[in-house]
Amino acid sequence: MHRAAPKKDIDEAALTVTAPKTAAAGVKAVTVALERAVEEMGVVRTARTLTRVNQRHGFDCPGCAWPEPSGARRPAEFCENGAKAVAEEATLRTVTPEFFAAHSIADLDGKSGYWLGQQGRITHPMVLRPGDTHYSPIAWDDAYRLIADNLHALASPDESVFYTSGRTANETAFLYQLLVRSFGTNNLPDCSNMCHESSGTALTASIGIGKGSVTIDDFKKADLIIVAGQNPGTNHPRMLSALGEAKAHGAKVIAVNPLPETGLIGFKDPQTVKGFTGGITIADDFLQIRLGGDMALFQGLGKLLFEAEDRKPGTVVDHAFVNAHTAGFAEYEKQMRAVDLGVVEEATGLTRADLDRTAALLAEAGSVIICWAMGLTQQVHGVATIEEATNLLLMRGMIGKPGAGVCPVRGHSNVQGDRTMGIWEKMPDAFLDALDDRFGISSPREHGWDTVNSIRAMRDGVGKVFFGMGGNFVSATPDTEVTEAALRNCDLTVQVSTKLNRSHVVHGRTALILPTLGRTDEDMQGGARQQVSVEDSMSMVHLSTGRLKPVGTELRSEVAIVCELAQALFGPAHSVPWAQFQRDYDKIRDAIAGVVPGCDDYNTKVRGRNGFQLPHPPRDSREFRTGTGKANFAANDLHWLPVPQGRLILQTLRSHDQYNTTIYGLDDRYRGIHNGRRVVLVHPEDIAEFGFAEDELVDVISEWTDGTERRVEGFRLVGYATPRGNAAAYYPETNPLVPLDHVALRSNTPVSKAVTIRLERHTHRTS
Repeated sequence: MHRAAPKKDIDEAALTVTAPKTAAAGVKAVTVALERAVEEMGVVRTARTLTRVNQRHGFDCPGCAWPEPSGARRPAEFCENGAKAVAEEATLRTVTPEFFAAHSIADLDGKSGYWLGQQGRITHPMVLRPGDTHYSPIAWDDAYRLIADNLHALASPDESVFYTSGRTANETAFLYQLLVRSFGTNNLPDCSNMCHESSGTALTASIGIGKGSVTIDDFKKADLIIVAGQNPGTNHPRMLSALGEAKAHGAKVIAVNPLPETGLIGFKDPQTVKGFTGGITIADDFLQIRLGGDMALFQGLGKLLFEAEDRKPGTVVDHAFVNAHTAGFAEYEKQMRAVDLGVVEEATGLTRADLDRTAALLAEAGSVIICWAMGLTQQVHGVATIEEATNLLLMRGMIGKPGAGVCPVRGHSNVQGDRTMGIWEKMPDAFLDALDDRFGISSPREHGWDTVNSIRAMRDGVGKVFFGMGGNFVSATPDTEVTEAALRNCDLTVQVSTKLNRSHVVHGRTALILPTLGRTDEDMQGGARQQVSVEDSMSMVHLSTGRLKPVGTELRSEVAIVCELAQALFGPAHSVPWAQFQRDYDKIRDAIAGVVPGCDDYNTKVRGRNGFQLPHPPRDSREFRTGTGKANFAANDLHWLPVPQGRLILQTLRSHDQYNTTIYGLDDRYRGIHNGRRVVLVHPEDIAEFGFAEDELVDVISEWTDGTERRVEGFRLVGYATPRGNAAAYYPETNPLVPLDHVALRSNTPVSKAVTIRLERHTHRTS
């Protein structure tokens, strides 16, 4: 059997820098994808796996939440990074009890997250007891008993934290929140808290639902698509195909980003002839905005649209839509007319010509989509910024119209589905009432902790048991030193995982690792192959069926882990039929149909050719379930980020060889970074002004409002086409710089796109 040797750890001394690429994908992407897949899985397993990715009778790619096309699908319905994600999960490398016997916690603590992930799939449940130096095997029943004993010993269920990552399927998510609420708490933080919580908060206030309003087919009908604070070429490359199709149908695309992202400059679709002969230019215009200037941009555009309406009354503002379906327009108009375009230019770094050009396209387009991702959400005023973008669409009547609407692009493959299934610390009473009626439980009504508040609670000794359903909590969260101390303060930490990560090394006084099946693995329960379902960024729900033989007999599905733990925790007389749910996932979907709005007849509809689309009242019927019964214009004071003297504003981001905290390799070839990760991208003129030289090693220090500082060391300065006063660096390496209390207003999302830093020459001090 093919078994590749694990890779060596990172050697930052090997880092090299070349010129950034001018086009994404193409032949190189195909080559890299196949090389990585064969290296991890071998030729036969690669062929069996990649031909099933995102196919109707295959499995949903664990790499991102971009939707599949509604019509015919390509033989290769995946991207380079999707292939990397699949290869990471379907690897033949294994982490066995012998591995843990050979590597102490102290040894593993000295390894990078990259090295840990490269060791392979975890094969057995493992335990670390107080005083142990190594993890050791534990039987599944003993692991469940250990968890149940710790939970029962708590003074209150609210002393426990149950985290969820976006890789969890709908069936698991539904049962997981059912277990947690049966136990008696709403402490259900998830990765959405750190990513698109600002989107959900803003859209719920504006249009009454925290989800995007467009479908994949709307891209072909759009006249104008604005892509703001987003890097499709790395984070969801299949979006480039949709943008390419939109352009073929006549759409214009505007990219708004501090960095020139390669995929939005050029795209070589490897499944078309043109992709081999030169590709296409995606962005018709690139607005290189300063960090924190997005709200100013949207307000400036609002002012210019009103001025365009004055010049041609009735041609810009959709008065029929505004009068029939919105509230707060007069106040919004008054505020926009008072906007100072000189301040907008200063805040954004854009010229008046840039603003006029963009406003003209907005005014003339018959259908407009605005897309965004973390570049907007992870700002202090991220919620208000998204409201301002939505305001532009509302004034033009661009909600509930073909080819138009809001499009927050989710990262994790089922993060939106998890929220639909009840993974939220603030689920509405109507959902909890339905849950209680169906199962005869009494769900708590007091809101629970989100991710940031969970860290605070564990830090303060209030949260005592942490249960992680997937993900890498330590490396995904801000303020790494505080987060690690918080987890070490717990009595018990439990990680349900496929592969090793930093969260297994940073542990409570007792720690468990429970190995689970991945999206690619065959899941046999009750003598039959089971299927799970997921929801993409555009509210489409469809089935996913893994078919690969698991790498070990001790791996259990997430559904099985939840059901078996529930039986250990509640005993055989509990009102929820956990054993039935474990044997037959159709029964879980029947239960979902009876509880979750829009999921009636779930088992039938999810087996349709494209699955089914969940209801979205603004999109479907221009119905807005807000307090006013209408879509709400928001009137926000303008906020932006001046750069303090001698300082920079930092954004953290992914490399091209990375998905969230999973690092596939050490090349960010689109940006010209190779064989390393500890880099900070700064404008060459800023480097010179601060008295440094390109390629020099520096320490990066963040400055917080209370006077405290945080430091990361030994980062290589790379001259890059950033706006003056801005900088960029990869996470999780720079997560220590983001203070726990540096959060977005209203959403409590960690602000990783606006960190004030200074640079100091590296002197090889030890942290």
